[in-house]
Amino acid sequence: MARWITLEVHSSLSAVGLTATFAKALMDENISCNVVAAFYHDHIFIDCKDSEKAMEVLSKLNSN
Repeated sequence: MARWITLEVHSSLSAVGLTATFAKALMDENISCNVVAAFYHDHIFIDCKDSEKAMEVLSKLNSN
């Protein structure tokens, strides 16, 4: 089972590096994800067991 996380960052299909940034941060914590890049927002699917840790990782990125 997976959790669906929607990034609240207004993204664009022409933005470079956004997916790589959060995917690497999650990878560094050994959290796998499936990403759906949409026109205005990106969506991440995370294993339920990793969802709390993933939110912590993403929150740290948001505060930088």
